Amino acid sequence: FETVLGPLTLKRAYYHCRRERGRVRPRAPCHAHHVPRHRRHRRADAPRGGGRARRQAGRRLGQHARDQTDRDLDGCAVCDAGSTTYSAAIDRAASRDTDPEQSAFARRVWREAERRGFPQAPRRVIPGDGAKWIWRVACELFPGAIQIVDFYHAAERLWGVAKDLLRDDRAAAETWAEARCSELREGRLDTLPATPKAHAGHCTKAAECEAYIETNRERMRYADFRAQGLQIGSGVVEAGCKTVVAVRLKRAGMYWTKEGADGILALRGCILGGRYEDSWAWRSESQHAPAA
Repeated sequence: FETVLGPLTLKRAYYHCRRERGRVRPRAPCHAHHVPRHRRHRRADAPRGGGRARRQAGRRLGQHARDQTDRDLDGCAVCDAGSTTYSAAIDRAASRDTDPEQSAFARRVWREAERRGFPQAPRRVIPGDGAKWIWRVACELFPGAIQIVDFYHAAERLWGVAKDLLRDDRAAAETWAEARCSELREGRLDTLPATPKAHAGHCTKAAECEAYIETNRERMRYADFRAQGLQIGSGVVEAGCKTVVAVRLKRAGMYWTKEGADGILALRGCILGGRYEDSWAWRSESQHAPAA
């Protein structure tokens, strides 16, 4: 096209995917066989980042879906390369029992789950950070799915108790917290709550931790989950919040309207989830479809 500096031609990188029967796709890995072998063996439950800004961004991520069928050389569960998709918007998750329909967030989660075939999966797993509203949505939409509290959120509670109880002895606090985290990972839930419960009378964090463990006991059976080859961390979701939302919308000096932010989030979700071309094809078909 013509510009003030003269004619300009834009070229996009494409390649033909043999596994997709010759379909043309943007230059990005869409399946595991396109990813180098050494990049597939990455711990999927490794902690990634944190902070207040990340948690706020996490509330804006509509849905994150992934497949997991393999393990790395250490036997830890890993995500299938190229299987992650995103659906993001600034939606409300709150709803009342008397509301005529589910919240916008719940509807978004259901649409993405339907598109990915999640309701028909033989084994369904939903990780979360322990917030009650997450489990409420999960129970409403996917009853019977396995719910797992992110191990690192649970461990963070134990570290908080250690720092509060042994604030004057850092080495002792680290030793105490590491021992409790080992018990948690090994699935010793019959004895673990007794330790924070013993200090609940004079330590608020210990009381909160003891209640947290008792409330999420069935979601914290990490030894059983690991034996089944399931991921016990939600680090991929946390990373998705940063990649989709924070990296683009939370730069210095940025101010957004809801409409503008939703538009950018929808675009980033399509690009990062490998659905950019499919999205434009769908828009083109819907615009040219005859009116009913």
